[in-house]
Amino acid sequence: MPSATNRPTNRKVVLARYVTGMVGPEHFRIEEEPAREPGEGEVMVRTDSLSIDAFIRTSLNEVEGLHQQVPLGGVVVALGVGRVIESHAPGFVAGDAVSGPLLAQTYATMPAAMLQKIDDALPLSTYLGVLGLTTGLTAYAGIRYVGDVKAGETVLVSAAAGAVGCIAAQVAKALGARVIGLAGGPGKVAFLTDTLGLDAAIDYKNEDVAARLKALAPEGIDVFFDNVGGELLDIALDNIRERGRVVICGAISQYNDHSHVRGPSLYLRLAERYARMEGFTVMHFASQLGEAGAQLVQWLAEGRLQMPEQVDHGIDAFPDALRKLFEGGNTGKMLVRP
Repeated sequence: MPSATNRPTNRKVVLARYVTGMVGPEHFRIEEEPAREPGEGEVMVRTDSLSIDAFIRTSLNEVEGLHQQVPLGGVVVALGVGRVIESHAPGFVAGDAVSGPLLAQTYATMPAAMLQKIDDALPLSTYLGVLGLTTGLTAYAGIRYVGDVKAGETVLVSAAAGAVGCIAAQVAKALGARVIGLAGGPGKVAFLTDTLGLDAAIDYKNEDVAARLKALAPEGIDVFFDNVGGELLDIALDNIRERGRVVICGAISQYNDHSHVRGPSLYLRLAERYARMEGFTVMHFASQLGEAGAQLVQWLAEGRLQMPEQVDHGIDAFPDALRKLFEGGNTGKMLVRP
């Protein structure tokens, strides 16, 4: 256990300037300081992995947006997993594996009440991927509870090679749906069909999405799980079936300019076809997350779910990893391992 005069060095990513447009390393700086000693009810955690999520971008604007704003000089928000190395909190001991809002840093000293113990029988990063609050649990909630996907339905998933889309597509398949994925580039399209076993995939960067979708689903789609927004949302609306559902999970195409967010122009398709469009966050289903996690663990054990990881190493890699996420430079879960 570290003494008060021999604390480990905490390296942290702080916001150097607010972000306009594409996020990049120039918006951040790395600072070092001794890790803070835990107070009563607190623990010190050594970070194992940090989750690179689209929501982080919305916290970096000068005007507060969808999520709580990071102040200039503040540590950048991030969910992570790690191990307790010092505890002043009942029920937590050194060595415990935990998950929670560790922030973009190598050591986190925080109230134990903000953390959840996790089972280290699985790799810790599983709790940021398949069982991650912003990843697998979000995907399951959107497909199962909001989209109410049923066997035999046709489901379209945007950003299907990304972390949330990857699990959403596999959950829909596990529920018996026919699943079409949207992704950028032939490599990602091949991953969706050859590795994940989706029924079809469309390369939005190199194909006519509207034409391909009409060819693949001539009778329309029952559910669209949207991570992107913009033009792809309008194409899906134009192909929604009667009593179809559009699930708004995210809109990564719009996050770089909140002052000019583009809404759908074909929203009247919802009225014409007695369809609905509904947004959500995973915490709207907090009481059902135990059920969701249990089902995901079962499918994972059965080999029906997989989540590739793209890992960048070193806390200094965090800013560039976030930029990669918005440039589509990842397949599956983007992580930083400090």
